[in-house]
Amino acid sequence: MGEIHHADHGWVTPAVSYFVACLGAFVALRSARWALVSQGRTRFNWLLFAATSLGAGIWSMHFIAMLGFSVSGADITYRPGLTVLSLVVAIVVVGVGLFTVGYSRRPVLSLLAGGLTTGLGVAAMHYLGMAAMVLPGHVGYDHTTVALSVGIAVFAATAALWAALNIQGTLAVLAAAPVMGVAVCAMHYTGMAAISVHLDFSHSTAGGVMALEFIFPLGVGLGCYVFFGALAFAVSPSRSVARPVMVGPAAPLAAPRGPMGARSRRR
Repeated sequence: MGEIHHADHGWVTPAVSYFVACLGAFVALRSARWALVSQGRTRFNWLLFAATSLGAGIWSMHFIAMLGFSVSGADITYRPGLTVLSLVVAIVVVGVGLFTVGYSRRPVLSLLAGGLTTGLGVAAMHYLGMAAMVLPGHVGYDHTTVALSVGIAVFAATAALWAALNIQGTLAVLAAAPVMGVAVCAMHYTGMAAISVHLDFSHSTAGGVMALEFIFPLGVGLGCYVFFGALAFAVSPSRSVARPVMVGPAAPLAAPRGPMGARSRRR
């Protein structure tokens, strides 16, 4: 059995992955808030931006943390196709949860359904990303710990959707994002604690790409993500210029005119 290390570069990969998770959560919560006070195409665009932000943030957190993962005596590579597919899964399932909450007239039911769907999808993204690993051996899982990681994922997803529905204001989001970052990281490292590696050097390792080859495109992608996210919020409307609009059974909120759509009409 191979000796597993989860932080081969010390505190750097856990710290950077946590920061990225917090960044994705912050941008997603702000975007979701603008969506909930908007209508029509504007709401759709903000929800899509929130789903992309949170999904990409969770996936990036996972991938950066995996840069610190190693097995003594074995080289680890990744299948590009499965790695990219795990990103798509992350964005799609988070989008399902956010759109369920964003358009439902039954907030409690939609929160539970969206949280369950998103949590299971996030767990699927994690284990799909693990399946992308190529190493000389076989990876095993402790089923109890896997179940615990899935439970944490569902809890974290439900909490994220609840926060999107209820948290208002930049300071509140700044306080909520680190909490969500902790939940996402807890799910990841719980899932990583479930694995064991049995080395077998007769096992084929063809078709994999070294993790270092992903760093440049990942860095460029995250840089563009941060830039465009900051740009979107820089030109997004303030409360002082917004007009009230009814969102479902809720009290009047502000309808923004942002970069993603025109000002909403009153119902």
